[in-house]
Amino acid sequence: MTTDRLFVYGTLTRGFDHPMARLLAGHAEFLGEATCRGRLALVKHYPGLLLPEAPSDIVHGELFQLRVPDELLRELDMYEACGEGFPEPTEYLRLLIDVARADGGTQKAWTYVYNWPVTDLPRIASGRFLDG
Repeated sequence: MTTDRLFVYGTLTRGFDHPMARLLAGHAEFLGEATCRGRLALVKHYPGLLLPEAPSDIVHGELFQLRVPDELLRELDMYEACGEGFPEPTEYLRLLIDVARADGGTQKAWTYVYNWPVTDLPRIASGRFLDG
C-alpha cells in the first residue's frame, strides 16, 4: 500500500524555519493538525518518533498531502538519511502509520520513525516537539 499523505512532527513542521520544511510547504497541501500513537525523544536539536509503549502515548504533528509523492519522498528520504544507499541501520525508517485527524477521522500516512538506540535520550512528554 502507498499514500500521498505525510505526517510530520519535528523539523519539517510549518513552525520550523528549515529549508526542508519550506520545500515540503511548497510542494504539499497542509491538511491540518494530526496525531499518531507514539513517543518523542529529543535526539539532538531534532526529535525522533518512537513506537508507542502505552495506549496513552500520543505524538502531535501535521498532516500533508504531497503533490508529487515519489519525488518529494525521495528528497525527504535523503534528508532523513534513510533508504537505499545509506548504511544500515539507518537513523530513521519511513513507515506507513495510522494518523488521527482533528476531525476524528483516521488515515494512513508516511512518517519517519527513529531507528537508533534511545536509552540515554530525553523524552518529550507532551508529544509536541516545540514544547521540548
